[in-house]
Amino acid sequence: MTLDVQRIREDFPILERQVYGKPLVYLDNAATSQKPRQVIDALVDYYENYNANIHRAVHCLGEEATAAYEEARAKVAKFINAPSPESIIFTRNTTEAINLVAYTWGRANVREGDEILLTQMEHHSNLIPWQRLAAEKGASVRYIELTDSQTLALDGLENLFDARTRIAAMPHVSNSLGTINPVEKIAAEARRNGTLFLVDGAQGAPHLPVDVQAIGCDFYAFSAHKMLGPTGVGVLYGRPELLEEMEPFLGGGEMIRKVTYEGATWNDLPWKFEAGTPNIADVIAFGAAIDYLDHLGMENVREHEVEITDYALTRLSQLEGIVMYGPPDPRERGGVVSFNFGDLHPHDIGTVLDHHGVAIRAGHHCTQPLMRTLGVSGTARASFYVYNTPEEVDVLVEALEATRDFFKR
Repeated sequence: MTLDVQRIREDFPILERQVYGKPLVYLDNAATSQKPRQVIDALVDYYENYNANIHRAVHCLGEEATAAYEEARAKVAKFINAPSPESIIFTRNTTEAINLVAYTWGRANVREGDEILLTQMEHHSNLIPWQRLAAEKGASVRYIELTDSQTLALDGLENLFDARTRIAAMPHVSNSLGTINPVEKIAAEARRNGTLFLVDGAQGAPHLPVDVQAIGCDFYAFSAHKMLGPTGVGVLYGRPELLEEMEPFLGGGEMIRKVTYEGATWNDLPWKFEAGTPNIADVIAFGAAIDYLDHLGMENVREHEVEITDYALTRLSQLEGIVMYGPPDPRERGGVVSFNFGDLHPHDIGTVLDHHGVAIRAGHHCTQPLMRTLGVSGTARASFYVYNTPEEVDVLVEALEATRDFFKR
């Protein structure tokens, strides 16, 4: 099924606004996506009709809020084909989900001399927690290098891990390059070697059909706000047997079973990892975002992005002086196109494009080591989602031509 993009756009109020007198062309979806009315309405409905704390109350509002919150957890579990809702932990964002694993599983299991395997395309959120853990434990960090087309250099995949490799962590999709990594193949090798495998799914879950059981990963982390949901909600999927063994990340209300002056015991999964009052309203609204994506069908979401990314790569390649990063095949990348344009600084490009109503991202995209590997200070990045059109790509190209002409004066 082809997405009816014009119909979809009607669900997003913000797409009706103008910026500097120009229609908004929003191409910064890798940073955060826009929200449909259905998600906004779910937030309003909660606060207007059943705002209450969850799990503890026996009154009607509390029971309704608890039911809606846990229903959202079940929706997320089904969305990524997790084995049970109990394997879904709500956090604030992908960053917190990764930190949870590094601080709990990592501190208990990584020893001096162990190795942590990452890639040269890591977002800082999947880099700094592991660097800190390695420094604390006397472990080392090794990085999978990139090929000339900015894919992972996986020749000799069977030799990727050794006896020292305790955990591997890498992006499903690179936020800077768009590269889709073969996480299923890597997971199989990790499992064969007895290495745990975490997938940073911040750019994967919003754009690809995800099946964590088929991938075979031990952990998968992602955020609501990049997939039509609100900010302030992240997800950590973990294999239940691993989560059972792990110590809590935070201490306080809800994560306990029994507390005495002498000590405490912990609650069942998933609540053992959800201390304190959670982000109830936004989790419930995230459930509405999952409903929206389920209605569209993630296979259709993916096909739309392949088509628009292919069109963007073709149109941008017609600009003299453009340098694009990531695999040239749109089926090997997500809906992200990073580029440099002549000798223009990415921030200058982003500023001028903004005055044409075009919102992109400019800078290092929280991947400073990757930028150094590419030999650049940063890039301009256009990223697409379900409501973007080929006509908006045309506006981007025209605005880039105007940017070049502006700086030639």
